[in-house]
Amino acid sequence: MNELPQQLVNGLLLGSMYGLVAVGYTMVYGIVQLINFAHGEIFMTGGFGALTVWLILPGGTTMWLALPLMIVGAVLVATTIAVGAERLAYRPLRGGPRLAPLITAIGLSLALQQAVWAFYPEAKSARTFPQIPGGPIELGPVTIQTGDVFLLIAAPICMAFLAFFVMRTRTGRGMQATAQDPDTAKLMGVNTDRIIVIAFALGAAMAAVGAVAYGLKYGVVDYKMGFLLGLKAFTAAVLGGIGNIYGAMIGGVVLGVAETMATAYVSHIPGMEQLGGQSWADVWAFVLLIVVLLARPQGLLGERVADRA
Repeated sequence: MNELPQQLVNGLLLGSMYGLVAVGYTMVYGIVQLINFAHGEIFMTGGFGALTVWLILPGGTTMWLALPLMIVGAVLVATTIAVGAERLAYRPLRGGPRLAPLITAIGLSLALQQAVWAFYPEAKSARTFPQIPGGPIELGPVTIQTGDVFLLIAAPICMAFLAFFVMRTRTGRGMQATAQDPDTAKLMGVNTDRIIVIAFALGAAMAAVGAVAYGLKYGVVDYKMGFLLGLKAFTAAVLGGIGNIYGAMIGGVVLGVAETMATAYVSHIPGMEQLGGQSWADVWAFVLLIVVLLARPQGLLGERVADRA
């Protein structure tokens, strides 16, 4: 029990990273009802975009100066790929069978993995990611690693910006209208194609910030890092209620806390000693999804997807 505050903070930080990536899934699905399984790889390309900026900066550049540039590089790479994917891969299939864009997303996911592997041949093994200088921060019984400080600051700022954008701007209201009824939105003068592109770009930007946080937290990036984290982010989106932006973040936090708690405490339960530890963390994440969907299929906050049948 002495470790409980530390485990809660660890879960909150991990869940915030899941939530940043989950926002992209839920925004795209809420507007075009597409499960963009390539979103995890867009997250991955953001991490390598940040790493590329670091590698081309002059030697001796401090991390405090490099970090803002790395964030910009990550966002530019991720949003460019996401917007290009929407325009070239998804838009031509928008009126076709729903299975077609789903298969396309899986193919795009594999293509992005191989493209990064080809551009970074040494990415077959994890590439070292630069770290923020300084030691851990002690807050009573809680220790926060230096790399986690970025996530602790970036996640609330990103979500506050997204909430303001969606609720208070003209484009944000256009996104809500398109999600509810794209045909009526067109009749009211909303450029739905532009709205869909913005949704892809916003989701990719959030994922890029999450990728920088991942690199700072774990100290490495690799070309396969988007696969499992993308699945967990999709799980978080479903937990919170697919199509619900706030639900995606809450689902991410719930998933992160549950995964951390299960990893730390399940092995102490009599008869379950073999089911704890980090090797079982992924299993418990999906067990939580099954339990929530059995009890509340619409997710914790409910779906926000219009019926377009």
